[in-house]
Amino acid sequence: MTIKVLLANPGTVVRQLFGMFAVLFLIAFVDVDTALADPTFIDLTHEIPTFTPSKDDPLKPDLTKPIGHSTPIAGFEHQAILYPVDDWATSDGHFSSAAFLIQEHNGTSFNSPNHYVNNKESLEPGGIVQRQRKSAEALTVGQLTGKIVLIDVSARVRIELAKNGGEPSPDISVTDFSDSSQATVRAEDVAAVADQIEDGVWVVARVGWEQFYASGVEDWDKSPYTNALNHPGFSRRAISELINIMDTKGVRISGIAADSFTTDSGEGAKGTDEQWSNAWPAHVRLYQRDILIVENLANLKTLVDTARKSSNCYLVVGASKHVGGTGGPARVVAVCESKQS
Repeated sequence: MTIKVLLANPGTVVRQLFGMFAVLFLIAFVDVDTALADPTFIDLTHEIPTFTPSKDDPLKPDLTKPIGHSTPIAGFEHQAILYPVDDWATSDGHFSSAAFLIQEHNGTSFNSPNHYVNNKESLEPGGIVQRQRKSAEALTVGQLTGKIVLIDVSARVRIELAKNGGEPSPDISVTDFSDSSQATVRAEDVAAVADQIEDGVWVVARVGWEQFYASGVEDWDKSPYTNALNHPGFSRRAISELINIMDTKGVRISGIAADSFTTDSGEGAKGTDEQWSNAWPAHVRLYQRDILIVENLANLKTLVDTARKSSNCYLVVGASKHVGGTGGPARVVAVCESKQS
């Protein structure tokens, strides 16, 4: 069996072994054809920047002291902190380890169904109540893996970005990524893959936004990645269409994922007023159906290009299993099988 690995830093024995393990894992748990030929592995994970702790408040990072080449990213809390820990000496050298403080939803990350608490008005008939929703440790292998259904709207996003020299503007009169624009994931895009919507699949959207991830800016209003919540993602109508397809077919997908800040479109995330009214439709509607979300994917162009030459691609979400967690940083990998000649 020949294994191709497409990673940011490919070539190590450990990664090759991980690749072989993933093939066996998919065969055992995801009903992948045992004749899987020449699988290609694609790392869909961004780096998480880390910083030393502040001397004034060790629970906050010192942004003047990055670890390695780290630069700030936009997120929901402060940047991740890497704490030095005393070395443990042995006769042949010493062990080195560190403590890590990070908000669960930082960088490429997964969201568990308990991440959003619906009120009685937003809980739909048949929706899972909060006390019965899974936290991180309860997620199943089947939920964290599955066949990929790809939606690629990056060409339309690129056309919109070209109106401002390739850069996003928070002003929708300059670059418009609202739900009414073409430069986002629309209901029609979801309808176009309706025949592929089956139990356990992952619907992965490439919006072409990962290029703005490592912007070095935290502020949501100033970071091009968050772009004052004028960014592409799954529109409100796209989420409704996805739910309609599942209900009509009597199936439930494992999750949705995208190379954007929230998977929700910026307009959807923002809602209709400053109090976040009618906001975050993907989060509000999918978690109550036991459907997961993965945010901030990387290397989706590579995935799209590889998928064209593959019979199937599968998603593997390396999720931490911390009790009570609402999600966490994830190492996300796509595995694509070559078309049989």
